[in-house]
Amino acid sequence: MKFGIDRLLSEPELRAPLAGKRVALLAHPASVTDNLTHSLDALAGCEDMKLSAAFGPQHGLRGDKQDNMIESPDYEDPALGIPVFSLYGEVRRPAKEMMDSFDVILIDLQDLGCRIYTFITTLRYILEAAAEHDKAVWVLDRPNPAGRPVEGMMLEEGWESFVGAGPMPMRHGLTLGEMGLWFVRHFNLDVDYRVIEMQGWQPDGPGFGWPTDRVWINPSPNAPNLFMARAYAGTVMLEGTTLSEGRGTTRPLELFGAPEIDAKAVISEMDKIAPQWLKGCKLRECWFEPTFHKHVGKLCNGVQIHAEGPFYDHSAFQPWRLQSVAFKAIRNLYPDYDLWRDFPYEYEVGKLAFDVINGGPRLREWIDDPSASADDLDVITVPEEKLWEQSIKEHLIY
Repeated sequence: MKFGIDRLLSEPELRAPLAGKRVALLAHPASVTDNLTHSLDALAGCEDMKLSAAFGPQHGLRGDKQDNMIESPDYEDPALGIPVFSLYGEVRRPAKEMMDSFDVILIDLQDLGCRIYTFITTLRYILEAAAEHDKAVWVLDRPNPAGRPVEGMMLEEGWESFVGAGPMPMRHGLTLGEMGLWFVRHFNLDVDYRVIEMQGWQPDGPGFGWPTDRVWINPSPNAPNLFMARAYAGTVMLEGTTLSEGRGTTRPLELFGAPEIDAKAVISEMDKIAPQWLKGCKLRECWFEPTFHKHVGKLCNGVQIHAEGPFYDHSAFQPWRLQSVAFKAIRNLYPDYDLWRDFPYEYEVGKLAFDVINGGPRLREWIDDPSASADDLDVITVPEEKLWEQSIKEHLIY
C-alpha cells in the first residue's frame, strides 16, 4: 500500500498543481516515506516543487521535546535555508506572517485516532487560517492505527480546548484527511482543501488499521508502538490523574499504577463492575519505577494493558471504557484516594485536568458516584457514539 506522501512523490501528476506555487510542509518525526526518509527531505529533492517553509506541531518538526506543555521555538532549517515555524510555541494558531510564507501547505502527520492528540486541533487551526488568508491545504493521508471503532462521550459545548477541537468522541475512527473533511463541513469553512488519499489502506484488514508491512515511528516521544496507539484513547486520561501512565518507563501509556494501590485487587474489582468492558485484551499485574514524571524513583504496583498478540480482539477492545472502569475500581477500593490531578492542563485554568481531557465533567462524576453502574455510563455514551458514527459516514474515504 502507499501513504499519501508516497503517492505524491511517485506520481508527478499529483504534484502538477503545485508547479509555480510556494509550498510549505507541516510534519513531525513520523512523517517519513516508505523508505524512512523524512518527508521534508524527500520533498526537498523534488525539482518540480519549491519548498518555502516548514511547520512543526507539538513536540516539534523533528521531535525535539519529550514532555507535554514544552514549547518549541521557530528556527531556520540549516540544510534547506527555509523558516521552520512552531505551532506549539508562542502561538498555537498560525500567525499572518506564517501564512504569508506559502500558497499551499502539505500536512503529513501520523495521528493516533484520538480527540486529545493535538495534531487534529492543529489541523483545524490551519484550515481556519487558510480560509481566512485564501491558502490551499492538502493532507497527505496516513492510517488511523486505532482503526474505525468509535468510543467515548462527545465533547460538551464550552469545553473546547487544544485537546478538544470539536464535538467528537474520544476515539473518532477517522484518518487525518477524513477529519479535515469533517472540520470543513462542521465549521462551514470556505477553504481549498484536498486529500491525497492512501492507496490500498484496509482499516479492517491485517493490522486493524496499521498496515503490517510499515515500520512504526514515534509520532510523539511517548507513542513508541502500535499497542500504545490502540490503548491511548483510554490511557491518555491518566494524564489528568495522580496515577502514573508509565512515562519514565519503556511502555508509556500502556500501563498505569502507583505506589499505594494493589493492582490485583484493582483488576478483580474492574471485573466485578464491568467484565464486558475488559474484553479484547489481557490485563497483567506489573511493577515499575518511573525514571521521570509522576512517582519518579518510586516502586509502583500497576496494570499493563496488552492489546497485542493472541489476546487482542479489535472489535471487542474498548480502551476508553476499560480505563474508566479502572478509575471506578480504584475509587471503590480507596474512596479517599487523591485521584484527580489539579493543574492547568494545556493551559486551561480553573478546570480539572481530567475534565479538560474528557471534554466535560460527566465521566468524572460517574466515577465519583458510588451508586453509578456500568449501564449508567452506557446510557449516556452509546447514543452519542451512534450519533457520531452517523455524522461521519459521508466523510469516509476508505
